[in-house]
Amino acid sequence: MLDSSTYLTPRQIVAELDKYIIGQQDAKRNVAIALRNRWRRMNAAAEIKGEIIPNNILMIGSTGVGKTEIARRLAKIADAPFTKVEASKFTEVGYVGRDVESMVRDLVEQSVNMVTKAKKAEVNEKAEAIVEDIILDALIPPVKNSGPKPVGYTSNDDGEVPTDDAELNERTRERFREKIRNGELDDRKIEIDVKAPSNPGVGMVGGGMMDEVSMMNIQEMITNMMPKKSKKRKVSIADARKILLEEEAAKLIDMGEVKEEAIHKAQNTGIIFIDEVDKIAGHNGKGGGPDVSREGVQRDLLPIVEGSSVNTKYGIINTDHILFVAAGAFHFAKPSDLIPELQGRFPIRVELENLTKEDFLRILKEPNNALTKQYQALFGAEEVSLEFQDDALEEIASTAFDINSEMENIGARRLHTVMSKLLNDFLFDVPDEIGPNAHVSITREMVQERLAGLVQNKDLSQFIL
Repeated sequence: MLDSSTYLTPRQIVAELDKYIIGQQDAKRNVAIALRNRWRRMNAAAEIKGEIIPNNILMIGSTGVGKTEIARRLAKIADAPFTKVEASKFTEVGYVGRDVESMVRDLVEQSVNMVTKAKKAEVNEKAEAIVEDIILDALIPPVKNSGPKPVGYTSNDDGEVPTDDAELNERTRERFREKIRNGELDDRKIEIDVKAPSNPGVGMVGGGMMDEVSMMNIQEMITNMMPKKSKKRKVSIADARKILLEEEAAKLIDMGEVKEEAIHKAQNTGIIFIDEVDKIAGHNGKGGGPDVSREGVQRDLLPIVEGSSVNTKYGIINTDHILFVAAGAFHFAKPSDLIPELQGRFPIRVELENLTKEDFLRILKEPNNALTKQYQALFGAEEVSLEFQDDALEEIASTAFDINSEMENIGARRLHTVMSKLLNDFLFDVPDEIGPNAHVSITREMVQERLAGLVQNKDLSQFIL
């Protein structure tokens, strides 16, 4: 049984999502239930556990309303492997381009990176001790043989006379070890052996057909067969510590165990976000590229979403319990335009609401990563304080909402356009004209003056991101 205290309840998940995403409560509730259901499945009776499949979610909503952000934050909350793909980038089997299985391979790659990072953290202390010794050896090579006492040396700090060179050497090394730990020698240069990156650059010759996994396996096999080269580099001790720590930590990790754990993690907790799914659902030439069968891509997606085994360079992964979240604006197509089998694999449908003027104001004020806080951090790096008056924020929200109403509705992304137009002159003047310890206060009048042209100009192509 898994400890429930390490897994958030649906209400706690929604509360975490609320810190970054405004509104869209229906979508948050559904993804929170889907995430908690994973813990419930893993704690279910063994005979039924394998039968419980995730309820995949289809999000319907315009761009910039929070679809991608909900899925990305969900993965962070769950500490789960996450990959985002665009359905429109895939091609049907037989065409040149990315095949749908590549998204599962991307997910496994993410999972391997996550597990490797966690394993490195576990062995970090041991690796640091090894690195410390390597740096010490470069600074003061150890002396093994005994010899006469150094001329003129009488005693150490404790008043004891060292008996031979080896003891003197060891005491000197200990002093330097303290200096290394305190960062006193970070700028000193030393020479270290660094592994040279091996890249055989294997490519296909001729017209033979070979899948991506086979190609990667051949490259890895050739890389392993080639002799490991190392080269000497002269770097500062601070840089040497980083380079060597990475190498030594990698040596202490069992990659076989990492691969096994990564496959298990991806299979049971992985989340794949398929964006622009409406682009493969259109008819009569809408929403697809030329000469690419959109229905063919849907049929290729179907076995992955239903549950199948996919070969990756780390091993075979089963997709039965991966959570798939699909999203699309569905302006020109309807969810019912998807093939029935694929529709059936996304039983939970959530319609995200368009953002209101009040939502824009909350987006500017409330999230932990609010744009106002981001700009304050940028100014703060130059020791300039930035303040937004409440009525100025209301004016910014109103302006963004009005432009979305008149032009293409790009949701919360419009705030990036507006804030950039408003603050770019200040950012240019810092620190030359606006020096350290200055204070910049944004007022309603300032917003109206600087954004007047943006609102009046109907052709906003130069400002749209």
